[in-house]
Amino acid sequence: MRIRPWVPVSRLPATTLYVMVLAVTAAWLAAQPLREQKRFIRHNSSNVHHLEGGEWWTLLTSGLVVDGVPVLLGIAAVAAALGRAEWRWGSARGLGVFLFGHVAATLLTQGVVWLMRLAHVPGALARMQDVGISYGLVATVACLLALGGERARRYGLPALAVTLAVAWTINQELADAGHLVALGLGVLASRTRWFRAGPAGRSSSRPACPEAGNSFVERSSSG
Repeated sequence: MRIRPWVPVSRLPATTLYVMVLAVTAAWLAAQPLREQKRFIRHNSSNVHHLEGGEWWTLLTSGLVVDGVPVLLGIAAVAAALGRAEWRWGSARGLGVFLFGHVAATLLTQGVVWLMRLAHVPGALARMQDVGISYGLVATVACLLALGGERARRYGLPALAVTLAVAWTINQELADAGHLVALGLGVLASRTRWFRAGPAGRSSSRPACPEAGNSFVERSSSG
C-alpha cells in the first residue's frame, strides 16, 4: 500500500492553518526585542480596556499567542486536540468548539473583571494581560472527553476537572478560573444537537460518506 502523508493534512485544513499561524507568530515574536514582544501582547490582549473601547478583534488575535507554557508544547497540544476534533467532527465543528471555548470563556472572565471594577473590588485590572490558547484548548479537550468512550467520560473528564481545580486553588488567578469555565463550555457544547445529531449522538464522529472512505482504501491498496 502506498503511503500518502498528505492525506491527513488535507483532512485537517483548519488545524494545519492555525498551527502554521501559531508557529509563524511565535517565530516572529522570538526574533523581536523584549519591548516589542510586550507591546504586541499588550495590544492583542482581550481585556476590559480593549473590549470597552470596541476593539473586539482582540478576542481573535489574543488566540495567536502561546503564553504560559513552552511554545512548542503549546503548539503540539493544539495540533493534537484540535486535529483530533477536526478529524472526528469536521472543520466546522472542530474549529467551532475551539473558538466557542476561547471567545466565550474570555468574555465570561472579563465580564467578572468588569463587574469587579463596578463594585470597586481591589485587584480588578482593566488592562490585564489576557492572551493564549488555553481556553480553546481546554474546551476542545473537554468536548472530546465528553463525547469519547465510557472511560474518557468516567475518568478523563473528572481528572481534567480536578487538575484545573487544583491549579486554581493554588494559583488563585483569574485565568485558572477561566480554564474551569472553558471546561464547562466544552461539556456544554458536547450536549448540543450540533454534536449529538444521529443515533446515540455519535454520528458526528463517523465519516459522512462511508462509500467514499471505502473507495479511498481500495485505491490506496491498488496503488
